[in-house]
Amino acid sequence: MSPKTTESGGRTGQRERLLTPARTTVLLLAVLALVFIFENTRDTRIRLLIPEVTMPLWMALLATAIIGALCGAYFMRRRRRP
Repeated sequence: MSPKTTESGGRTGQRERLLTPARTTVLLLAVLALVFIFENTRDTRIRLLIPEVTMPLWMALLATAIIGALCGAYFMRRRRRP
């Protein structure tokens, strides 16, 4: 008799590892990015097409990181769907 499997092909008796090497690497990179972002606190001028705004550099870096993460999540999700 063969062991039962889930729809994704994994065995039901096995636990999925919480901290895989890939997840650990992504977590480490995210922490390093946050440290870099919050260490840069001086104000900077940023041109957004036509208007020029002055804001803390950490805020601009954080906004860019969030936009990048959302774009990456969108394209990864879209790639998985047939």
